[in-house]
Amino acid sequence: MSTFPNIILFAIPFFVISIALEIYVIIKQFKKYDYKDAITSISMGIGNVLLTFFSKAIVLFCFLYIYNNFRLFTIPITWWSFILLLFADDFCYYWFHRISHECRLFWASHVVHHSSQRYNLSTALRQTWSGGFYTFIFWIVLPFLGFHPGMILLQMSVSLIYQFWIHTETINKLPKWFEAIFNTPSHHRVHHGSNPIYLDRNHAGIFIIWDRLFGTFQAELDTEKVKYGLTANINTHNPIKIAFHEWIAMLKDASMEKVSFINRLKYLIKPPGWRHDGSGVNSNDLKNEWLDKEALK
Repeated sequence: MSTFPNIILFAIPFFVISIALEIYVIIKQFKKYDYKDAITSISMGIGNVLLTFFSKAIVLFCFLYIYNNFRLFTIPITWWSFILLLFADDFCYYWFHRISHECRLFWASHVVHHSSQRYNLSTALRQTWSGGFYTFIFWIVLPFLGFHPGMILLQMSVSLIYQFWIHTETINKLPKWFEAIFNTPSHHRVHHGSNPIYLDRNHAGIFIIWDRLFGTFQAELDTEKVKYGLTANINTHNPIKIAFHEWIAMLKDASMEKVSFINRLKYLIKPPGWRHDGSGVNSNDLKNEWLDKEALK
């Protein structure tokens, strides 16, 4: 495993320098920068890195157990296998990311990343404190197919590092060929939008091709400026509240009195906004309402 270093740690100086440069550009253009929000995002990132030391031990154990006992093939560690893994990992990431918006149990950890009403490089560091302990199940298929666990963890880190630079408003749109294949700042701004038309779109990690294939792509519109954050913002800079507010809300809903076992379970697996009495509003409801209003214009 020593062959595959934790490249996230090596990338930290790059993150720091990039954020400093972006702050300079933003201040020069807009004369202000939300330092409090950035500090909150960085605090969430530090917490994520510290907890990763524990969660990665669980992930590595599970991957190694499957690889050593159940793998279908033995994929060699060579240049072409890393190319295969690049696409296989990104495919897994797409479905992890999509389900994290469509299932409340996974949204409870992923909501952390969407909680900022700002969009800059520091936002990329606003990471979950809980997701690392269970979201790895979306990658279980990779060691089962025969990819070495060390390769998988390395590629997952590569994907995370790639996604750092797309959290910015300082880059508008890139050449059309690049926008057609890769995830870009424009595509990911859409993903962080709370505008109804932008909700639950562009789940890509590195390649935007998955969203185009599976019908979740939405281009950034010149007529619809992105509003960042949640549909109901939590308005706090407290890292503890940011990390666990949705867990508390979800468990509170699932433990209400006079609710059947099936409905308690649905509070965990249904999309955010679902209510057992039909009073809830989810992203599709908001989108349909927005489309109806647009049709009347």
